[in-house]
Amino acid sequence: MIKANTERQWLPLYEALASEVRLHILELLAAQPMNVKDLASALGLSSAIVTMHTKKLETGGLIRTELIRRNGGTHKICSLAVSRVELTIPVEADKPREFHEVSIPVGHYTRFDIHPTCGLATTERIIGQFDDPRYFFEPERMHARILWFGSGFVEYRIPNYVLPGQILEEIEISLEAGSEAPGTSETWPSDIHFYLNDTLLGVWTSPGDPGDGRGLLTPSWWTVNQYGWLKMLRVTDSGTFIDGQRLSDVRLADIAVTRNDWTLRIGVPKDAEHVGGVTLYGEGFGNYNQDIVFRTYRRSNDRDQPGKRMGGGKA
Repeated sequence: MIKANTERQWLPLYEALASEVRLHILELLAAQPMNVKDLASALGLSSAIVTMHTKKLETGGLIRTELIRRNGGTHKICSLAVSRVELTIPVEADKPREFHEVSIPVGHYTRFDIHPTCGLATTERIIGQFDDPRYFFEPERMHARILWFGSGFVEYRIPNYVLPGQILEEIEISLEAGSEAPGTSETWPSDIHFYLNDTLLGVWTSPGDPGDGRGLLTPSWWTVNQYGWLKMLRVTDSGTFIDGQRLSDVRLADIAVTRNDWTLRIGVPKDAEHVGGVTLYGEGFGNYNQDIVFRTYRRSNDRDQPGKRMGGGKA
């Protein structure tokens, strides 16, 4: 996903979108990767003109191209680089918020208790063998960019950078996830539970484990789990929300805070109504080129000096 705003660095993105032809190219590539010649044929344009349009789309970060040898020739294949663009428009009343962001690869769990079907893989190869939980102990797991299990949980420990004298305003967690079916299945519901510091934030029911098409980022050699759904959880003073919808009444005040770290657990208990497993997609798999992203928004206590920066970033 591209998160853009009105900073001038995003002008190539907006220029890439400001064309009916280029929008049509995006629609064609959403169905399948295509080479320039096939795009030109579908659009009724010359290859030279389509090449110009694809260069603008590539410069804007919307598509990627690669040269592939096929049928004795070299072809320039175009495919989508993202499936979503988010635009933030500045509001005069809004003030930048202090935050700290940590990106956690899916293989960097610190505890697990999982049951088959299960497995892990890097973007180059499978780690160990399918359906053998012992490989979740394998040191190479740190390089995993996809993992899956039928039931149980994985748990991540994340550094807590909220300092004494700062007030926590919001926690934001985003990740790409889906169910885990034997093979793939469009209809394979699973009640995925999210816990933070042993507090159940809520349950999201994943609709399935899609296999109807390839994930935009999923390596060509990978044949099973293709992509999931990008989920955004937000814990605030008024409750917990997922993709803007209320998930539960759990508030920030309901979560026991430890000085050094946060503990995030993702799993499906055996007694859930829908035990359909979990697949977690990291960078290089699925439709969103990200790992698990954990943000804490905070502000300085009123007793602190005005304008004092405490590190992190702005949003």
